[in-house]
Amino acid sequence: MKVWRSAFMGLLGLFIIASALLWFLPAQWALPWLHARLNGVHLQDVSGLVWDGRAGQVLSARGENLGALQWQLSRRALLGDNRLQVALHGPRIDFTGHMAGKQATEATWTDVQMRIDLDVLGAGPLLLGGVPRGTLHVTAGSIELRGGWPWTLDTQVQWQGAVLLTRQAHLPLGNLQADLRAGNGVIEGHLQDDGHGPLRIDGHLQLSPLARRFTAVAAPRGRQPALQTWLAGFGAVDADGVTHIDYSGGLAAAIRGKQP
Repeated sequence: MKVWRSAFMGLLGLFIIASALLWFLPAQWALPWLHARLNGVHLQDVSGLVWDGRAGQVLSARGENLGALQWQLSRRALLGDNRLQVALHGPRIDFTGHMAGKQATEATWTDVQMRIDLDVLGAGPLLLGGVPRGTLHVTAGSIELRGGWPWTLDTQVQWQGAVLLTRQAHLPLGNLQADLRAGNGVIEGHLQDDGHGPLRIDGHLQLSPLARRFTAVAAPRGRQPALQTWLAGFGAVDADGVTHIDYSGGLAAAIRGKQP
């Protein structure tokens, strides 16, 4: 009986020690595990706990300093219920938001605020045949991800000083803005300019994992021959120089196109 009692007390002691280590786990100790999941991003000057930590520098996969990071992670994560608050502040990126969910691709983000200089993205991704430049501002009340895709969405996007770098030209587009909503995995939105830039555009878009659709009327303001030539590649141009864009693509569009 004494042997069983001693064994039980020993196991209880080990459990208490392990729980205390997890409860007060230094963030520095978890760096190898974190770096294995950050796709080349590295944290430096790390302090605090796994549950309430800071990194003096966040380095991109290219070694660029993105800024200082602070995070708070609920200890309920030990039970599989992740509740994370993140704040990243740097000269080219600002990001704040709250995440709740069991994994990154199946989570809900709320109170998201982001500013990003698109130079940070390097040479990609391509947009409308060019490399986007300028500053993107995103405000989202709620983003629910399923399989990494926005299942529900409520967000406003501003693209300030928008520029496209194509092989043929450097195309200034001015300031653009979009209101995006999503339900059941279908994103819909209204895109327009601010009324003062080199590009005049008013359009609607629809996106889903299987299809995409974009309709718009667009034209240069003033004499913009390079911009006019670029726009003409997306639709018919009427007598007033306005391009009428009616684009659809994706898997669903391809299947419809093959039907007799």
